Parts: sequence; C-alpha cells; structure tokens
Amino acid sequence: MRHYFTIILAALVSIPSFAQAKMSDVSCDDSDRLKATLMTVLGAERQGTGLRDPDTVLEVWVARSSGEWLIVQSYANGTSCIVAMGENWEGSLLAPA
Repeated sequence: MRHYFTIILAALVSIPSFAQAKMSDVSCDDSDRLKATLMTVLGAERQGTGLRDPDTVLEVWVARSSGEWLIVQSYANGTSCIVAMGENWEGSLLAPA
C-alpha cells in the first residue's frame, strides 16, 4: 500500500501547483489532475460522494485490487485534497432509497 501512495505523492509533488497546505497535513492538487492520477497510478475508482457544505464534496476512492482507500475533499474552486487514506476497505452496497 505504501508503495502506491509514495508513487501518487511523488507524482503530485512534481506538479508546480501542488500543495496549498502542508504536505504533512494533506495533499492537494487540481481536481481533474488528482482524479486522473488516482485512476491511472492507483487504479482507484470513486465509490461514493457526499456534500459537506455548499462548496465542498467528500469522495471515497477505492482500489479494488488492493483494498486501499482514500478520502478526497473537493472544493468548488477546482482544488481537491487527499485528507485520509488506508487499507483493507470493506464496502457494501446500499439499497435505493
């Protein structure tokens, strides 16, 4: 798991517009670029989203092959930040409301 995150963070660090916050706190980038990186490097898929406030959406991304997961916070200004990550994801499908 750490190998994939190291690759993702290395790719993001090489982008000049990266990191609007401290690297030790969160990893931020342009939303489209971060999404492309998660899909191509980690093989992650977005599993769900939720509105946090009118300008902020939380997204759960999961790499099914490894069980690694990330929580991404996306802002209306076009920036997204990885705010949490882990492994051994176990998801379940919700019945329609």
